[in-house]
Amino acid sequence: MKKPSPELKDVLNPEEAVRYFGFSRRKFFGMLREGKFKKYTALYGRRRLILRREFEKYLEENPEVKEGLLNGGKSKVTT
Repeated sequence: MKKPSPELKDVLNPEEAVRYFGFSRRKFFGMLREGKFKKYTALYGRRRLILRREFEKYLEENPEVKEGLLNGGKSKVTT
């Protein structure tokens, strides 16, 4: 059975989000731990899931955050 691609999914696990958006894993997980993305995450048991559409809107409205999370990004990440 073939898994759906991330752009077709409404929720992503953190690893899928890192790959889908091309983010630095270390920076993304650090911000998740700090609670920077609480509005765009959901808990399923102990698993944290990213609400893809809402998170994409947030990144469009805050390009400096997206730039700071990208691999090799030099911008300071603030939320």
